[in-house]
Amino acid sequence: MAEQPNFSSYFQPPNTKPQNATIAKDQYKFVFTANEAASQGVTEPKRLPVLIKKAMSLARAPISTYKVGAVGRASSGRVYLGVNVDFPGLPLHHSIHAEQFLVANLALNSEEGLRHLAVAVSTDGIEFGTPCGHCCQFLLEISNAPDIKILSRSKHVEVSFASLRCLLTDRFTPNRILPNGTPLLLEKRDNCLSLSSSASGEICSESYSYRLKWTALEAANNSFSPYTDSPSGVALLDDEWNVYRGWYIESVASNPSLGPVQAALVDFVARGRGKGFDKIVGAVLVEKNGARVSQEGTAKMLLETIAYPNCGFKVLHCYVDALKNVKNVGLRY
Repeated sequence: MAEQPNFSSYFQPPNTKPQNATIAKDQYKFVFTANEAASQGVTEPKRLPVLIKKAMSLARAPISTYKVGAVGRASSGRVYLGVNVDFPGLPLHHSIHAEQFLVANLALNSEEGLRHLAVAVSTDGIEFGTPCGHCCQFLLEISNAPDIKILSRSKHVEVSFASLRCLLTDRFTPNRILPNGTPLLLEKRDNCLSLSSSASGEICSESYSYRLKWTALEAANNSFSPYTDSPSGVALLDDEWNVYRGWYIESVASNPSLGPVQAALVDFVARGRGKGFDKIVGAVLVEKNGARVSQEGTAKMLLETIAYPNCGFKVLHCYVDALKNVKNVGLRY
């Protein structure tokens, strides 16, 4: 990824052939309405495992070679798939866990809660159990986390459910640090961020670059960063000018936090219909000016490693709009 004195010139999608038009529409489906899920056999929560092999088939695990699938039922009744995603050429700590993928997908689709979760713990997709400690901690950022029902099943034991409250009796939760009334993950939030006048005038010569900038800002305004106050958002552009977005999701335990590029890659995997990461040709990161946590270095490294070789990358800084913030606080209380 080269330095770019003229950013818009880097948003020229390479010549590629269109995707095979005969690919079944639902081959890469990650979100099911209640009726669609029922048509697949998921008529009640204990039937969530019906979709697990489909989820596992969508996992991208070129490094670990261990494909993990998760199936969750949101408060809306919709059913979501989650998969693990490794990035070729990068250490595994940059990977996305299946449960993180699922939760990020809930956030991208404006879901308000997660009710039931099934995670495969065997390579054949038959046994189900408790998410890893990393993901249990990540789940605790959701407001209804203690009441999430985790499905368990082994080859010799029928399906049962246990709440996250029961599985994690001594929990390190957001309410140990955050003030009462702080919006938690999946709850409505607005970080009241605006671009500076100079940033507002940048990269707007082309319609797609203009869209990337404002999509990244919108993502930053959805970012969940109550511990470091370092909201950020990313917008990605693929070779067919489709735009994907994601935002930083922080964990009270720090390490389980999900970066904005990984969150945007959840959107890319979920909606990109099997495209490789090398089809990403442009990216914009919007982050808060002077924030304690900067995503720029990590974002650049990720994209340099996995995206199209001439992928354009631009960082824009934003600030808290005081007037918007006052109005937002007033509406909250």
